[in-house]
Amino acid sequence: MLESLGLLSPALFGQLLLGLINGSFYAMMSLGLAIIFGLLNVVNFAHGAQYMMGAFTAWMLLQWAGIPYGWALLLAPLIVGLSGVVLERLFVRRLYHLDHVYGLLLTFGITLIVEGLYRKAFGSAGLPYANPMPGGLRTGLGYLPYYRLWALLASLLICLATWYLIEKTRLGAYLRAAIERPDLVRSFGINVPRMVTLVYGFGVGLAGLAGVFAAPIYNVSPTMGSNLIVVIFAVVVIGGMGSIKGAIVTGYLLGLTEGLVRYYYPPLSDTVVFIIMSAVLLIKPAGLFGKGAIAQHASTALDSKPRRMPQWRAPFRWAFLALALAALATVPFVLYPVFLVKVLCFAVAASAVNLLLGYMGVLSFGHAMFFGFAAYVAGYLAKVWGVTPELAILGATLVATALGAVVGLLAIRLQGIYFAMSTLALAQMVYFFCLQAPFTHGEDGIQDIPRGMAFGVWDLKSDLSVYFFVLLVCGAALLMVARLVHSPYGRIVAAVRDSEPRAVSLGYNANRIKLSVFVFSAAITGLAGATKAIAVQIATLTDVGWHMSGELLLMTLVGGLGTIVGPIVGALALISMQTYMSELQDWVTVAQGLVFCVVVLAFRGGIVGSLAGSWRRPSQPSARQVLTPAAEPTIR
Repeated sequence: MLESLGLLSPALFGQLLLGLINGSFYAMMSLGLAIIFGLLNVVNFAHGAQYMMGAFTAWMLLQWAGIPYGWALLLAPLIVGLSGVVLERLFVRRLYHLDHVYGLLLTFGITLIVEGLYRKAFGSAGLPYANPMPGGLRTGLGYLPYYRLWALLASLLICLATWYLIEKTRLGAYLRAAIERPDLVRSFGINVPRMVTLVYGFGVGLAGLAGVFAAPIYNVSPTMGSNLIVVIFAVVVIGGMGSIKGAIVTGYLLGLTEGLVRYYYPPLSDTVVFIIMSAVLLIKPAGLFGKGAIAQHASTALDSKPRRMPQWRAPFRWAFLALALAALATVPFVLYPVFLVKVLCFAVAASAVNLLLGYMGVLSFGHAMFFGFAAYVAGYLAKVWGVTPELAILGATLVATALGAVVGLLAIRLQGIYFAMSTLALAQMVYFFCLQAPFTHGEDGIQDIPRGMAFGVWDLKSDLSVYFFVLLVCGAALLMVARLVHSPYGRIVAAVRDSEPRAVSLGYNANRIKLSVFVFSAAITGLAGATKAIAVQIATLTDVGWHMSGELLLMTLVGGLGTIVGPIVGALALISMQTYMSELQDWVTVAQGLVFCVVVLAFRGGIVGSLAGSWRRPSQPSARQVLTPAAEPTIR
């Protein structure tokens, strides 16, 4: 009847069915993510990689051992869940007493390791998984495959059963009590650490089960999880972080919404989830099913106070400055200038990230949107409009500043981890815009960007000339960051970070201060991206993808959080790794993930922070002690 009224055509029915299938995967993965965060306060960025592991485990069981789909439904989630148990006991457990930002960074590093290993073993192309339930039902609205119907119903039953287990049973009450009052639950003879480990393994197993359901529908590939995890974060933010009911309801509703939009206006289908998330953040920052108000950025566990560098006497400072200038002037005659250009540009972008995390205590996981979008704008202005390089960089920086103001207004009121996840999701919306916008040329990007003549007299044809131009631009940017940090306004920013209520009581508008720093950070990141596009003569989707945000964070952490020099050292280390290990291909990603994990677990002071700590007097705390609170972990 609906078809005769023109309300439901076969094409619309197909898209709604696909939307429900996608929604079931969103719900199952968001459910696992919500359980892990709601009960353990850990943001599991590796959830997408574990979803991919579930699909690959089912594929390997079928191809290598001849184990059919039915047994894979039981074995694959169990295997992936056991890997989660090992992960929790060896690594994640060490971070329970720290801010959940560290859990996010650690699991991001694990994601890089897992994806790099799977790409090395299986390649980047997708692998087919045989349909275990061929055939389907022919209805008046179209063809309904048996397997998709089964996957939809089974996932719904699993979601409802999990919700009932957590919210309505005595076991669920024990789980919640073990997290809130572990000492009290332990007094009843319950093994709290084991319970926590099993909860983490169960959440990971749900991701693996979703991967098994997805294997016969989509090709099994190492990137299938990374393409989905950002959407899952958006689903969790919309539903309410840690809300079991919110994860299920929001997952299915957003899947249906995607199906409707894909039918009526396909170009918007990839970004509709992020548009909805932006609207929800404006109306109800805690999410549709979230409880209470969003807390402030400050956290007692995350102490990102700047490291004090040793104070040298004036003659030594001038001598060091002269030596540094001499090194910068001679190094392009020894090393490849384009390599040095990349180091300078990424050092500026990492300094902007460090300004937020190291000096304001706020983690942004979406700074790639400013870096990459500014690169596209600068490339377009220089190539299509014929603008001179300095004006192209200036125009792109202004665009990045405006974008930063919009993103900041949406996200700046949110709690630390909400802020990180919302910036990640908003950055993904910018990524899809760049993928579809005509002026970016899709996956090819903007190539052969002319370097032109800077200021009408500075010919940038040669790499050496470009190096000195980039040195001038990036040096000015780094000086601006340093000036802000050490200015009276920088001390106000530090006051807001250390005690926001006290700063407010003194008459400062904390949200306005945080917004201004965020916009300034976005502008500096855009300046770096635009300069890189002009110097390297290309702007691609790599610059705007979420992996780029991770690399900027890695540079900051490796060099030293809360230091001026740290991001420069981190950029030099990471770009050197990418350049001189390029022949190893996927092993570079694995190495980056390993570095991420080592830094988060045991080297949180970074290179510069650790060196600064070694210069201190014995009575002063080390960089690692500054970041680690004295209290014992709640969960052992």
